[in-house]
Amino acid sequence: MIAWAITGGEYLLRESVSIIEALGPDKTEIFLSRAADEVLRANRLTDFLERYRVFRDSYPSSPEIKFLYKGRYDLLVVAPATSNTVAKFIHGISDTLVTNMFAQAGKVKIPILVLPTDFQEIVEYETPGGKKFRFYPRRIDLENVRKLGEFEGVKVVASPESLKIEILKIQTSKSLKE
Repeated sequence: MIAWAITGGEYLLRESVSIIEALGPDKTEIFLSRAADEVLRANRLTDFLERYRVFRDSYPSSPEIKFLYKGRYDLLVVAPATSNTVAKFIHGISDTLVTNMFAQAGKVKIPILVLPTDFQEIVEYETPGGKKFRFYPRRIDLENVRKLGEFEGVKVVASPESLKIEILKIQTSKSLKE
């Protein structure tokens, strides 16, 4: 089972939802940051959630973390991961559902895949309505992504395609061990 955490990044959100839907509700449970809830609603992407078990960031203690310790999940995916979330990850801040999931997954050695929104110097983005944007991640955001890639048990991917490949690798190795 995959624990999939979504943060408030609009960039790569649709692609992440597509991957979740391809995996299906029998293989994926969803953890939403407060900002993710807002961004999904703003982009009219909430319908798919009805088919999944969804946990929202509503308790300071994040009681859902217990599932990590009970062996429920084989993998934690954080996609999309905003620069704010990545910064919290690398500084060990665990004050939200998603940052708690990340910290605790690392402590129980569950593999973690992260698809950050700020992974290259220039990001070109087209909204569903066809409006094109270009943004330039700050040097600190790019440095944080680099540092995150050095964490034990964490793999940072730079595209939805790479994310799919890494998920498949982990699922294949898991099924081979069983």
